[in-house]
Amino acid sequence: MTQLILSVLLQHLIDADTHLFLSINSMHNSFWDVFMPLYSAKFVWSFFYLSILYVIARNYSLKTTLIWLLAAIVVIAVCDQVTAHLIRPMVARLRPSNLDNPISDAVHIVNGYRGGSFSFPSAHAANSSGLAFFVVLLFRRKCLSVAIILWAMLTCYSRLYLGVHYFGDLLVGVIIGCLGASLVYYLLVRIAKIKKPDHLRDISVPLITLGMTVFVFLAISVVRTYIL
Repeated sequence: MTQLILSVLLQHLIDADTHLFLSINSMHNSFWDVFMPLYSAKFVWSFFYLSILYVIARNYSLKTTLIWLLAAIVVIAVCDQVTAHLIRPMVARLRPSNLDNPISDAVHIVNGYRGGSFSFPSAHAANSSGLAFFVVLLFRRKCLSVAIILWAMLTCYSRLYLGVHYFGDLLVGVIIGCLGASLVYYLLVRIAKIKKPDHLRDISVPLITLGMTVFVFLAISVVRTYIL
């Protein structure tokens, strides 16, 4: 009886998740069809990542900078492995965009991009939120914290827009990312006993880099949509 109740409850959650996904994914236009693939790409954020590393290097010794860098890499690696290689093959939830998924014909696809076979949980959500939460814990500066959280949230939304993840995939990915970042950060602080500087130098650099990157994406989207 308990198993039946849980099965029915799970199906209701899946149905609600599917309905929410289709409602959000249906809201699209030609401008965002250009912007979202750019924003969702991984390597386009390289300068932003380097700007975060720059601020760490400006405020800590070389040894401590390398420790923080290693910690950030561990956060991303753990999030990626747990989502894409541990949970996803076990759950085997088809991406909404997957042609074998019954709802695939109703999904808005951009540039023919459908992603891999399975979607739960989202590695994009886990990795971006893991990095964002790690940066929040590391710097504890309101402006940067708000900016990088918004960056991670828009990354999650872009996956919905592109039709490759359900909301539930993203929510669980965010939870995994935040837990992974917290675990690595507090273990490192406890073990390494790193003393934080009283004043952080050049903390505005990641904000400027993030803003410029988004501006470039917007400019490209305007040109491709309304000019070319």
